[in-house]
This record gives sequence, C-alpha cells and structure tokens, in this order.
Amino acid sequence: GIKLETEGYRLLVNPTGRFEIGGPMGDAGLTGRKIIIDTYGGMARHGGGAFSGKDPSKVDRSAAYAMRWVAKNVVAAGLAARCEVQVAYAIGKAEPVGLFVETFGTAKVDHEKIEKAVDEVFDLRPAAIIRDLDLLRPIYSQTAA
Repeated sequence: GIKLETEGYRLLVNPTGRFEIGGPMGDAGLTGRKIIIDTYGGMARHGGGAFSGKDPSKVDRSAAYAMRWVAKNVVAAGLAARCEVQVAYAIGKAEPVGLFVETFGTAKVDHEKIEKAVDEVFDLRPAAIIRDLDLLRPIYSQTAA
C-alpha cells in the first residue's frame, strides 16, 4: 500500500458535516466561463475555479479578489517588487487551511515575515473578505470585461 506522511498534517473529511443543499440552491451551474481572462491571462497561476456564475460566498471568486488585494498591498508596502498569493480553504472551515506567498526573488524581507504580516493584517475568512471588499454591493456588471 501507499504510505502517507501524517506528522504535522490535518486530514479533513467533509468538515462541514452532511451536505444537504444541492442543485440550483447550492450552485447555479454556470461556472467555467472566462477563467483565464478573469485572472490576468497567463500572468498568474490559476487553481481552476471560475468566477462567472458564483456569488461572493464562493471562495473561487471572493478569495481570488482578496489575494489580488493582499498581493497589491505586499508590493505597496515595499515588502517585494512582485507578489503572488495562494490560499486554500476546506469546505466548512472559515479560516484558510493554507497560505503561500511567492515573490519571485524580489522580496525585501524574509518570506516568513511577509506571510506573518499577511496573517496579522488581513482577515481571510470568507465572510470577512465579503465585508472588507464590499462584495455584496452589486457592481459586477459595471466592472465586467
């Protein structure tokens, strides 16, 4: 069999409990449109989640916006000349389960300090992202390409 390293890891299996909301009430089914154009073309890496057809409660959309915001602020603060931020969530868990900052060799301070600053300055729980970026304000059609 396959031996997995388990020390220092948490295994989350359906952490939200029973999944009872499905169909149109759980997801519009209209995802997958304009994925790359919504995320800087080929400039930045992409995890595969689309924005189209998703409301801000879906981290595919809200967390992508938040990571742009975080990366912009890392650069604006002079911590790095370039920045890409990756985040991972588990369904049913508000706090991110992973955060990674890539500065492409342009960091002015240690990477751990940048990640610590991001963790201390930004509340990356989905509800906080929606609140802080005012994502329930319906301006999407005005800003759509």
